[in-house]
Amino acid sequence: MSQPDLEELAEIELRRDEEKAAALSIARKPLVVPTPGQDPTLSVNHPFYDVARHGILQVAGEDRFGRRVITFSCCRMPPSHELNHRRLLEYLKHTLDQYVESDYTIVYFHYGLNSRNKPSLGWLQSTYKEFDRRYKKNLKALYVVHPTNFIKVLWTVFKPLISHKFGRKVIYFNYLSELREHLKYGQLIVPPEVLRYDEKLRNLHRGQVPAPAKTPPPRPPLPTQQFGVSLQYLKDKNQGELIPPVLRFTVTYLREKGLRTEGLFRRSASVHTIREIQRLYNQGKPVNFDDYGDVHIPAVILKTFLRELPQPLLTFTAYEQILGITSVESSLRVTRCHQILQSLPEHNYAVLSYLMGFLHEVSRESIFNKMNSSNLACVFGLNLIWPSQGASSLSALVPMNLFTELLIEYYEMVFSTQEARGGLGAGAVEAGERSGPVSRGRTPRRPGLAPRASAAPDGARETPLVLEASR
Repeated sequence: MSQPDLEELAEIELRRDEEKAAALSIARKPLVVPTPGQDPTLSVNHPFYDVARHGILQVAGEDRFGRRVITFSCCRMPPSHELNHRRLLEYLKHTLDQYVESDYTIVYFHYGLNSRNKPSLGWLQSTYKEFDRRYKKNLKALYVVHPTNFIKVLWTVFKPLISHKFGRKVIYFNYLSELREHLKYGQLIVPPEVLRYDEKLRNLHRGQVPAPAKTPPPRPPLPTQQFGVSLQYLKDKNQGELIPPVLRFTVTYLREKGLRTEGLFRRSASVHTIREIQRLYNQGKPVNFDDYGDVHIPAVILKTFLRELPQPLLTFTAYEQILGITSVESSLRVTRCHQILQSLPEHNYAVLSYLMGFLHEVSRESIFNKMNSSNLACVFGLNLIWPSQGASSLSALVPMNLFTELLIEYYEMVFSTQEARGGLGAGAVEAGERSGPVSRGRTPRRPGLAPRASAAPDGARETPLVLEASR
């Protein structure tokens, strides 16, 4: 599984963690930066005062065997743009250097890690590699408190690097009470946010209903609502227009000003800015992306729109069919994609064709933007399809991304209107070679679907059909 796959999955899992925390009525309060007077043990002359002042790392007493305990609290991490992660790594090593000659224990409080303060998985990998045997040898236990699906993603990243011996040191605890058997709990410095979260979890476990949220109850969507509503709702509110306004606006802007931007759709943006733009759209107010000076912002808005649809664009019904794409012979996969799309509702098909046509256009500029069909699939796969219950498993990523890659790479064939072929199976390669590029300005659509504005890339290139089996 590629690094972009895991990065995108990690981002989605963290957002789900935030949603679950919100459902428990737990709001993450803004961090208050301690002043020197608040912590008498911390001096402004500390060599890592810029990192230490957040209280992310604490030395907190001993465990039952007399080993020093060091805690790492994710809820104390500020947003990534406010924290130098290289300095954080140096601070970790500086702190551990004082204890690694003797046995020690680490307690990792996972609650509070979110999409705003998460370091990249690449940074986590390089950090792990920097901790040599001297650090790992005397680490006797790593307690992970309140693990989530994000930890599964981390395990996938680190599994090739972690020895079996070290892996046995990692112990997961769902509740703080489980720590009491191993540590002198009274000596631990547990952030109040973690205590509140643990209490909510324990109440749920006992079957108690958590305290009602302080947010107002759900209301009917605004007439101008754009995010979190169905395609049908958007069509009804926009004079029957099939392509949702947010999708059309972002695609138009990116086509004009972002096609050659390196890392398009790969970069993140300020959560505050994204929420502000969503609010403007939902209130029916105009949005001028030029005002924000960052072409990655409309790219994030587009992905956010897809992710917040009540049902995935590819529909829940198609989920299992899409997962089966890897079992199809490589030379027939484009045919299978074409067949699966025929079962989509016509509205979903129209929107998907519009989007894939644009992404195909983006992929043709990959020499500049570094976003070929494979890279785009890593970004968009999880935003186009997900199961009706629970989260997508790690094993589901491969077929989901492969399916998305096929839609982008072989756009003209998958969305072809030449139904007379009787499918794209035997002889399709030869037909594809003879047919040449899709006619300029023609929109691939199914029979009976009302015409709409062209979604096909201008001057689309001829594409082969057969995929290598190695994919």
